[in-house]
Amino acid sequence: MGDLATATILAALVLIAAVVAVEFGVSVAIIEITLGVVAANLFGIVSTPWIDFVGSFAGIVLTFLAGAEVDPALLRREWKPAVLIGGLSFLLPFIGVGLFAHYVAGWSVPQSEIAGIALSTTSLAVVYAVLVETGLTASELGKILMAATFVTDLGTALALSVLFIQPTWYLALFIAVSVLVIVIMAGLQRPFFARYGARVIEPEIKGAFFALFLLMWTADLARSHAVLPAFLLGLSVADVFRRHPEEQSRFRVVCFAFLTPIFFLKGGLNVDLKYLATGAGLLGLFLAVKIVTKFAGVLPAALRYVRPHAVFTTLLMSTGLTFGTISSIYGLNAGIIDQQQFTVLLGAVIGSAVIPTVIAQRWFAPPIHPLTTAEVEAIEDEEFEPPRGHLR
Repeated sequence: MGDLATATILAALVLIAAVVAVEFGVSVAIIEITLGVVAANLFGIVSTPWIDFVGSFAGIVLTFLAGAEVDPALLRREWKPAVLIGGLSFLLPFIGVGLFAHYVAGWSVPQSEIAGIALSTTSLAVVYAVLVETGLTASELGKILMAATFVTDLGTALALSVLFIQPTWYLALFIAVSVLVIVIMAGLQRPFFARYGARVIEPEIKGAFFALFLLMWTADLARSHAVLPAFLLGLSVADVFRRHPEEQSRFRVVCFAFLTPIFFLKGGLNVDLKYLATGAGLLGLFLAVKIVTKFAGVLPAALRYVRPHAVFTTLLMSTGLTFGTISSIYGLNAGIIDQQQFTVLLGAVIGSAVIPTVIAQRWFAPPIHPLTTAEVEAIEDEEFEPPRGHLR
């Protein structure tokens, strides 16, 4: 199938996903993943180099936007719940899934480590997409959730690096470039916006895209990934988005209209139902172990710090996609796990992106209060921000 035919089919799926999401009140990310599975297994749509490229970039842009949503002042003030929730969200699943893979599934130690890493993650992309759709990104709950997700994925990235990635000069280059990009972007944001901001040609978005591509390029040279520096880059320019909400709105339009759908569809395209049929039981057990250990780690801390929304928080922290997929692909490419093990892990990763999200949105989502006329007008002017400390 040609690229244009594939693009046309994917565009139709993106439109269908948007309509279904609105009609049934389910996150569009979940619908896009599901339609990706259907497209791959019923209609033979396969991921192409351009889909892989756009999908990879979309994941980095989503991570950057998620970092930009975190309030640095709130993060400093609420560092304890973020570190506790995020740290336990990584540690218990990493240990629990690793032990299950080794002692129950009979996998080797390196294979079990890959399984533990892949299923210890929380998906920044899924969490951010859900928070945007439910209007919680500006709330204190939303900011704590994104900060905790970052802590979880930091643990995942560090575990993958310490256990498997070999230090090279390219890795040193990647770290140096990441630091320089973050420092330069943070230092230039005010004068750059003063000189080039509020123009139809969008120099700000182009500058951010250049920085993200640079991070991706050097990460690829180092056989690493740019997710963490992308999040830190977003965090470093978060103040600019608060001062220029219209810029954030335009950035979201670019991301959610084109980039994000490709990212989630690509996740679904990677699922082969033939492999899943032979490993469905093991997949279900892996998924169950992940969710049980997530609840064991996150729920007690969530009950202490975000009690009205503890279950909602725990369910979102149980999602996985980006880092879980990255870790699984790394294990496959490095020859640590085979194709069958890869499919089982990837299926569990995608299952964790779908099932907890649906449950969280349908039955545990925080109620959103009806807006007053003044608030509606303020939102239309892109100036409204909910009061600090209000967990809605």
